[in-house]
Amino acid sequence: MSEILLSATGIERSFGQTRALRGADLTVEAGEIVAVIGPSGSGKSTLLHCAAGILPVDAGTVSYRGDDLARLSDRDRSRLRLREFGFVFQFGRLIPELTCRDNVAVPLRLAGTGRRAAQSVADEWLGRLDVEQIAGRRPGEVSGGQAQRVALACALAHGPRVIFADEPTGALDSLQGEAVMRLLTATVRHTGAALVLVTHEPRVAAYADREVLVRDGRTGETRAAA
Repeated sequence: MSEILLSATGIERSFGQTRALRGADLTVEAGEIVAVIGPSGSGKSTLLHCAAGILPVDAGTVSYRGDDLARLSDRDRSRLRLREFGFVFQFGRLIPELTCRDNVAVPLRLAGTGRRAAQSVADEWLGRLDVEQIAGRRPGEVSGGQAQRVALACALAHGPRVIFADEPTGALDSLQGEAVMRLLTATVRHTGAALVLVTHEPRVAAYADREVLVRDGRTGETRAAA
C-alpha cells in the first residue's frame, strides 16, 4: 500500500465571522496527484493553505508523515515548508528585483546550500523546464508562461515530497496553461513527489489521479479524475 504523506481531518477555519471550512478532509498518498476542485469561494484554497501549514486551523488535525503540525514549533513548521514542501501560486510570487536564476536559488540558499551550488542547481532546473535562456533576466522581463515555469523551478529544485499548487494556470492563456500543466505533472511523476492541485478548471483537474470536491467549506465526494 502507498504511504499516506499528508492527512487533514475535520478541518475548520474561520476568518472573522466567515466560516471558510466546516469539517473538511483531505488525504494525499506518496506520488499521488490530487485535484481539489469546487466553485470560487468554496474554501478549496483555504484547505490547501491549512494542509500546508501556512494557515493554522481552528479545529481538526493536519499531519505530515504522522506528525501533527499543530504540535510542531514555528521553527519546525517553517523548516518543513522549506525542505519538504514546494509551492506554486497563480501569479508565481517571484521576487521582482532578482534574476530568474536567483529566484530559483533562494529556497536552496535558505535551506543551507552554498551560493555557487544553489545557482548550479537553479540552472539545471531552468534547463529542465526549457527556460534556461532567461536565467539572467528579471521576472518583469519575461512572459507569463516563462515566469510560471520559473516558479515551478523554485518549487521543485530542492526536491520536495509534496507540491502545493494553487490555481497554477489561472493567470495564463489556455496554450500556456496546458504547457505548464504538462511540465508540472511530468516532473512530479518523474521525481515521485505528490501534488495537491487547487483548480476550478476541469481541463486542469483532468491531469490528476483523483478529485476532491469542496463546496461551502465541506469536502464531498472523492472520485477518480476523468
